[in-house]
Amino acid sequence: MGYVNLVFFMIYPFLFELVFSSSSPHLCPKDQALSLLQFKHLFTIDPNVSDYCIGIRGQWIQSYPKTLSWNKSTDCRSWDGVHCDEMTGQVIELNLTCSKLQGKFHFNSSLFQLSNLKRLDLSYNDFSGSLISPKFGDFSSLTHLDLLLTSFTSLIPAEISHLSKLRVLRIRSDYGVRFEPNNFKLFLKNLTQLRELDLNVVNISSTFPLNFSSYLTTLWLPYTQLRGKLPKIIFHLSNLESLDLTNNPQLTVRFPTTKWNTSASLVELYLSGVNFTGKIPESFSHLTSLLDLVMSSSNLSGPILNPLWNLTNIEVLDLHNNHLEGPISPFLRFGKLREFSLKNNNFDLQLEYLHFNRSWTQLETLDFSSNYLTGPIPSGVSGLQNLQSLSLSSNHLNGTIPSWIFSLPSLFDLDLSDNHFSGKIQEFKSQTLFSISVKQNQLEGPIPNDEGLPQATTPFGLDQEEEGDSSMISWQAVLMGYGCGLVIGLASLMELYLYSVNATGRIPESFGHLTSLHTLELLSCNLSGFIPKPLWNLTNIDELNLAYNHLEGPISHFFRFGKLRELLIGKNNFDGQLEFLSFNRIWTQLEFLDFSTNSVTGPIPSNVSGMQNLQLLSLSSNHLNGTIPSWIFFLPSLDLLDLSDNHFSGNIQEFKSQTFFSVSLKQNQLQGPIPKSLLNQHHLYYL
Repeated sequence: MGYVNLVFFMIYPFLFELVFSSSSPHLCPKDQALSLLQFKHLFTIDPNVSDYCIGIRGQWIQSYPKTLSWNKSTDCRSWDGVHCDEMTGQVIELNLTCSKLQGKFHFNSSLFQLSNLKRLDLSYNDFSGSLISPKFGDFSSLTHLDLLLTSFTSLIPAEISHLSKLRVLRIRSDYGVRFEPNNFKLFLKNLTQLRELDLNVVNISSTFPLNFSSYLTTLWLPYTQLRGKLPKIIFHLSNLESLDLTNNPQLTVRFPTTKWNTSASLVELYLSGVNFTGKIPESFSHLTSLLDLVMSSSNLSGPILNPLWNLTNIEVLDLHNNHLEGPISPFLRFGKLREFSLKNNNFDLQLEYLHFNRSWTQLETLDFSSNYLTGPIPSGVSGLQNLQSLSLSSNHLNGTIPSWIFSLPSLFDLDLSDNHFSGKIQEFKSQTLFSISVKQNQLEGPIPNDEGLPQATTPFGLDQEEEGDSSMISWQAVLMGYGCGLVIGLASLMELYLYSVNATGRIPESFGHLTSLHTLELLSCNLSGFIPKPLWNLTNIDELNLAYNHLEGPISHFFRFGKLRELLIGKNNFDGQLEFLSFNRIWTQLEFLDFSTNSVTGPIPSNVSGMQNLQLLSLSSNHLNGTIPSWIFFLPSLDLLDLSDNHFSGNIQEFKSQTFFSVSLKQNQLQGPIPKSLLNQHHLYYL
């Protein structure tokens, strides 16, 4: 017994050290910490990036610079986005999604020295058109690789296919990422463990391969230029939950007529913009787990067939822009709908079934626009209190707009335009309205609440906004309409639109308080008189449209708006000369300039510069004279030029622009031959 105790006490220190060392986490290896710091210093933090990203499922993700926590004085296990193996200390996961990184991602980035990485997420950063390095294929232990919206460009290297343990692969870029022609099949050959594959907007440009992993749960290949026939094997991937092939118009899809192996698992099916052939088969009725069905612009026609009516768990149903027909009332059996669109089809009959609808209590979005619906909207509708967006535009509906629509508490977007509604617009209950359009109807009476803007608990006024009245509604954009329509936009009033409203009188001086305004369009509103002085204080204006009114005053005053991209004041009574253009150095962003049908006189100055971005220039129907100056002929991006109905003389010079669509110089005293640069324009519309 004493011998045993002696042995125990001899080996006890070694056992203690072994247990202690195995249970204590190792520090991050210095070489890996150094690699991360080197990676950090290659990028800047973009201060203009939003504080939130929108994830692939529409969820909000907080965006913040994770690498700011990386420094030499702390162990890298405590750094944001860095995860280490508890036993070895090796960096095994790097999550830098939404980190506001900006800069070039080098081919030999120090990141590739982290050889034990299992998960790498670089999504939602800006790598400024960097090439995707073949060294991504060296991460032999990698199971997750996420390069969504990283601004990578060019080819996807074949070396990524060496990642045989990969379970999740997401690559998407607005810069143009592509495979070599017909290389997609080879790319998939070794990726036999894939669960999720998201190649949204990647240019695949090949037929659909057959060798997908049998473990796939998510297959997203929208906007990838796939072509040929969709193989039926896709419908027999037994674990598939989500399939998205949106906008592959050269891809022909025909559903299997027998029960699919995916029937029990498929939850989301997105097939908009594909070349669908045949009818929806009986096998569709077995998709009892389906929650989202989106088949817009898929060449569907005829009545809805019986198999679809069995999908009673559907929450999102979008069949817009097809040739479907028949009554809408059978859709009432879908009692779990949240989003429902039949826009731009041939559905007919009336909406009386809404009167007894008690099943759409969860509905948030309803779009029946551009069909053949007739009759009134029922007045006794309840059960749609969660509606946020309602569009019934471009039908043949009539009668008054019922009170229940104005009482919807969460309404965000309402479009009843292009119907035959009559009567008045009532007060809206919703505090969240963003867009309202009731144009092209026979509505009458005053716009609700003074200027048509809904009120909170106190009357709305510009003075209250400046004083920070917390009870006021924060509107961002509102469309309303009488006759041709009225549009009002507000986000601390950044956009204001009034189209074809018989407003009469002058532009109110109160508009001058709208100092955040970027867009002001008062088109065809029967306005007259001078532009009020306070309006010239709106120096943030970049779009100004006052066309088709009776406004007057010197045209040179518009020179005060230095950020303009569009200035459209045609069909008014503005006068004066254009000499102010000769010293104009602030309209460098101007793309559209229309002074037509006014009373402008004199020549066009010859020494104008700084307007090289002009795409449209219309000075027609004025009293301009002299020669057409050279700077107009040298505009590189000019699409439309109209100098007709003036008193110009001299020759027409050669044009520099290669993008002409329309040129009109008629009703002048021009002479000489037509320039070759115009004769060579195959798409020239008018001369």
